[in-house]
Amino acid sequence: MGKILETYTFKVGEDYKNQRLDKFLHNFLSEFSRSYIASLIEEGFVKVDGIEIKKPSKKLKRGQIVEVAIPEPQKVELKPEPIPLKVIYEDKDLAVVYKPPGLVVHPSPSYESGTLVNALLYHFKELSTVGGSDRPGIVHRLDKGTAGLMVVAKNDESHRKLSQQFHDRITDKRYLALITPPPKEAHGIIDLPIGRSVSDRKKFSVFSPKAREAKTEYWIKENFPKGLSSLLDIKIYTGRTHQIRVHLKSLGSVIWGDTTYGFKVSRLPKEVRSLVDFLPKDSFWLVSYHLGFYHPRTEKWMEFNAEPPEEYLKILDGLRVLEKN
Repeated sequence: MGKILETYTFKVGEDYKNQRLDKFLHNFLSEFSRSYIASLIEEGFVKVDGIEIKKPSKKLKRGQIVEVAIPEPQKVELKPEPIPLKVIYEDKDLAVVYKPPGLVVHPSPSYESGTLVNALLYHFKELSTVGGSDRPGIVHRLDKGTAGLMVVAKNDESHRKLSQQFHDRITDKRYLALITPPPKEAHGIIDLPIGRSVSDRKKFSVFSPKAREAKTEYWIKENFPKGLSSLLDIKIYTGRTHQIRVHLKSLGSVIWGDTTYGFKVSRLPKEVRSLVDFLPKDSFWLVSYHLGFYHPRTEKWMEFNAEPPEEYLKILDGLRVLEKN
């Protein structure tokens, strides 16, 4: 591992006493896998009360100070992998693909393989390179837990033109989200800046001192019984990290399965809690179902739509059955 990119310091609170060191750090550095955090500990990048600790299983005491250094990642050799990929549209300049929930878009220290990029390398002979050597073809991204449509660039010219459209907010991006509880208004525009949370670096917040402009519009598409949930149709005008999740949080709502921003099964009525089991691992009920943009070569406006995953539809069906009963 190379030079140090970032360092973080955490104090062990009452809720974390007697917890393993690797598990403790994963609470605050959830973008990294627990195995990667364990490797940081074993390689001497973590100190407890100033003493280097190399045992991931070390139990912590209340009040201890944990320091972790994040080194510059080693370059990962990208390899094509035969990961199933649903291609919605393809020509010589681009492809529109459907990312399943739980799939990471590009490699990172935590995910060196098994990503969408590895799948793209297997399915397409040519991909753009201007987005970075570790992100061939990737023009924009979706969170790991989000399912839906993405456009992939096959050459650098297409990549630049598509990226400019996202930058200039020309593209049309729409999502479906199952949330709880429902918002107070049937339609709303959330125009609140977003930045990384100062209290928890794995989250973003509308109260961040380094927030950037963000705008989201929503419509209630369907309500479910007892005022427990709503299905929202959402349009985003900007593309901030976690934008939809953070803006919904500002309304007091959370997406089904999004534990990062406060979803708890225990807050649902008992008769619907089992429906959460339909959610795939590492996912939440958020789908990029519509994507519109101008073709980078022909300049023709193109639009694509996709259905939510089958598991997500089963949850909706279950809620509708409850409505009838």
